[in-house]
Amino acid sequence: MTQIVASYLSDEWWRPDAATDAAVVRDASTGEEVARISAAGADIAGALEHARTVGQRSLSTMTFHQRALLLKQFAQALTERKAELYELSKHAGATQRDAMIDVDGGIGVLFTYSSKGRRELPNASVIVDGPVEVLSKDGSFLGRHIYTRLPGVAVQINAFNFPVWGALEKFAPAFLAGVPTLVKPATPTAYLAEAWVRILVESGLLPAGSLQLLSGSAHDLLDHLRLGDLIGFTGSASTAERLRAHPSVQTGGVRFTVETDSINASVLGPDAEPGTPEFEAYVKQLMVELTSKTGQKCTAIRRAIVPEASVDAVVEALRSAIESRVVIGDPHHESVTMGPLVSTEQRDDVLRQVAALESAGGLVLVGSTDAPPVVHADGTVAPAPEGAFVAPILVGFGHDAPDAVHEVEAFGPVASLLPYSTLDEAARLVDRGGGSLVTSVATNDPAVAVQLLSHIGAYNGRVLFLNRDNARTSTGHGSPVPHLVHGGPGRAGGGEELGGIRAVLHHMQRTAVQGSPEMLTALTGVWHEGAPARHDVHPFRKSLAELRLGDQFASEPRSVTLDDIETFAHFTGDTFYAHMDEAAASANPFFPGRVAHGYLLVSWAAGLFVDPDPGPVLANYGLENLRFMTPVSPGDEIRVVLTAKQITPRETEDYGEVRWDAVIRNQRDETVATYDVLTLVAKEHAAVATA
Repeated sequence: MTQIVASYLSDEWWRPDAATDAAVVRDASTGEEVARISAAGADIAGALEHARTVGQRSLSTMTFHQRALLLKQFAQALTERKAELYELSKHAGATQRDAMIDVDGGIGVLFTYSSKGRRELPNASVIVDGPVEVLSKDGSFLGRHIYTRLPGVAVQINAFNFPVWGALEKFAPAFLAGVPTLVKPATPTAYLAEAWVRILVESGLLPAGSLQLLSGSAHDLLDHLRLGDLIGFTGSASTAERLRAHPSVQTGGVRFTVETDSINASVLGPDAEPGTPEFEAYVKQLMVELTSKTGQKCTAIRRAIVPEASVDAVVEALRSAIESRVVIGDPHHESVTMGPLVSTEQRDDVLRQVAALESAGGLVLVGSTDAPPVVHADGTVAPAPEGAFVAPILVGFGHDAPDAVHEVEAFGPVASLLPYSTLDEAARLVDRGGGSLVTSVATNDPAVAVQLLSHIGAYNGRVLFLNRDNARTSTGHGSPVPHLVHGGPGRAGGGEELGGIRAVLHHMQRTAVQGSPEMLTALTGVWHEGAPARHDVHPFRKSLAELRLGDQFASEPRSVTLDDIETFAHFTGDTFYAHMDEAAASANPFFPGRVAHGYLLVSWAAGLFVDPDPGPVLANYGLENLRFMTPVSPGDEIRVVLTAKQITPRETEDYGEVRWDAVIRNQRDETVATYDVLTLVAKEHAAVATA
């Protein structure tokens, strides 16, 4: 591994011919050389253009669902070889558990976006956002918002601490959106990024130009970016500000998402006294966040905010937990539960920050800045001056804690402990962090949770409430999930695009489109009322291959009688007065007298439009957006118009989903009810003879 780590540019592996400037990466435990990193002479402009042309072209041929399925296959390919990534991670100081957080976390992101993409996005290339806006009285002029993918490249600049998960959490939504990616990993763990990219390349699954890797300095990367490109950055706040000031971002229209270091807090609620499950969960979580990834997480707890009366108990419980559970050493030895920091440079920086906290009045309550004895790969226990080891450290402050506590981040196994007397004081301490990725609160009192959230919500991207009910199932303070926002305000970077489908939409442009119903139907893949409709074979007799948007069925009318209403009421038990009591119903401002049940009308509508014989329609699996507009009285008539509104084939099944526009009207042509009917329809269907 001591050769220069390769880049993957324009669908080819590349190394510089000569790299006298190559950075040397060393094993975090032993100091031995692991790899050299350089991108001197790389054709960055060519790689970006390759993404914008070849990558965009290959991704444009696929729908969201097709790209989502590829994400699942990527995850499976990495799963098959994740042991290789675990082993490489040991050189960076990661224990088996640390490596699983990074590697399995990244794989989990791919699986999650694959699932969400197929469940929540259409099997198309355009996303419709919100309801249609009718812009003319006769309905001939409509407006709607849609999302289309950006035409550029997503440049993803990642931090050293999560070379797999940190990169894949950005890559997955970009790929799902149809935007090619160029990954720029941090130097200390660039060899790990090269490994997972190589696995995907060797799988043969990557569409041309969809993923590239720049192993080494970014040089003039930002100079080559333009409107339609994006930057997703994870790292220090100072570097983020320097990148944000670049002309490509300031005036060139390049989107810039930032997730930076933050002084995250964890609050022990006043009700979580020693001996309660919440107290135990709080201490355990604090220990985990100090030692997991050796505290090298942007989401780690940096400030433990504790009721004054519980300070001594927290210190003693944390010290006891560390002494009994934490074994510091080389991750190559199976007994080790906490490895070194990523490099001796990082170790020295952490110790400088601890010294700054001590200079500000802090007192080390747990741990020491002295080099700890560690378990070596051969099982011996001795100091390792060539390794980047630091013991877990808790620094204590009083009520008059200086600003440094809320500004200085020791990016390692270090946290500060701050006492509070009231919840308002606790909230003020949280907020003094200037914006955080996450704050956790251990409490079993909903009133405490409500009061704190009302004060700290605006200062956090995520707030975790930990109690006895979720202590075992919670993913924990430091583990963001791909379903939810990962980002935070202020110091944390101001970004919230990462998380769920919002991350996909961040790689797309929302545009208001206006036009006729026919034009909007063509643009969105969703039928709009007023667009052409076809009346031939009953649409329930058509397979997915035969069905077209606008295929429509209009029923005959059906009369509503008082006997029908009473029969339905007694049969179902729904004897609400509006259906049974003429005087009471007449006194209601919404009804002219006794009226039919809305669900009776919907049930009748199904009877009016359903074709009963076996056919391509396999199942009805729901209704959406049901609204009752006009009451129906005894003596009225209803009829229903059913139109194929959206057709979504499922890539891996022999059926798909059809969304039908259903409108019930009365004899005066007033709209009684509107809703969407969801059915599963076979892609192909052979007629079956019936007796």
